[in-house]
Amino acid sequence: MKLWTLVAAGFLLASQPASNNFQLNSYGFGSGGTANSSSSNYRVNGIAGEQAGSASSAHYGVKAGETHVKEANVPTIAITNDDNWYNKLKVVIGAQNNPSDAKFAVAISTDNFVTTQYVKSDLTISPTLAFADYQTYASWGSATGVLIRGLSRSTVYTVKAKAWRGKFTESGWGPTSNATTVDPQLAFDIDVSATDTNTNPPFQIDFGTLLASTVTNSPTKVWVDLDTNGESGGKVYLSGQNAGLKSLAGAHTIAALSGDLSAQPEGFGAQGSSATQGSGGPFTLTAPYNVSGTNVGVADATIREIFGAPGPVVAGRGSFLLKAKTQPLTPASGDYTELLTAIASASF
Repeated sequence: MKLWTLVAAGFLLASQPASNNFQLNSYGFGSGGTANSSSSNYRVNGIAGEQAGSASSAHYGVKAGETHVKEANVPTIAITNDDNWYNKLKVVIGAQNNPSDAKFAVAISTDNFVTTQYVKSDLTISPTLAFADYQTYASWGSATGVLIRGLSRSTVYTVKAKAWRGKFTESGWGPTSNATTVDPQLAFDIDVSATDTNTNPPFQIDFGTLLASTVTNSPTKVWVDLDTNGESGGKVYLSGQNAGLKSLAGAHTIAALSGDLSAQPEGFGAQGSSATQGSGGPFTLTAPYNVSGTNVGVADATIREIFGAPGPVVAGRGSFLLKAKTQPLTPASGDYTELLTAIASASF
């Protein structure tokens, strides 16, 4: 008798685990992971599972068989020109929940990273990046930020940052931000008026009749405007061609001087009246013109500072008046004149 064994052939059917809210495209061992996976209800921007081969994007990189769970968070960065700067810009790093001992590096470029430079620990820029240039969030000024210096005028700068916290933790470069430096600027204007009013040249001040032994004020003032983004501010200078009120007909000069005219037999000079600014500066009067009463500062052929601002100033506005005194022996004449010159400068 022969025994026959009947074997029934069949097929084992299997399907991917799935539901209305998720789907696992691969759930085996080995190289079954996936990168940048998504469906209508979820998205994985990093690595899901374990991949055979390297996976990367603009902001991360993962080697085969290793998920970098210790990698620092990718930081953000913002660069701005907050105050009309021509040689510096402000950067503020977004720490993105990195711990306080994490360190950050900043790359900077003028051609959208066709070529790249780096922000050094002293906040200048260089083609090289050293480990010492990685600084903590606090060293980068925290939420206030820091000023990157030594930049070129009228140039667009783009920056990006990356984070590091120990071995094998460095992130990729984060998103970029850009801002533009401006040109160095200096604006200067003069007005002559009894009140704070804009006027047009030619400018002339007429004392009228000077009474002997009496200190006489000019009926109008000289007003100056100064605006500059100079790193070290700006100044306004004053000088006089004749070193006083000079009469050719009388062959006499009422000499310019510094001091109290009431204590002198005769003299001529300038006295500061006001100095204000819209912002920056401050815009102030300087010696010997920051006096009062019958005191004056000399206006002779030497160019002297009358107004100054130690830093960039917007809408600097100042004024000064003239004072003169004659004595009984001063020759009478109608041609006493002086040519005053005001000069503005800025330190960039």
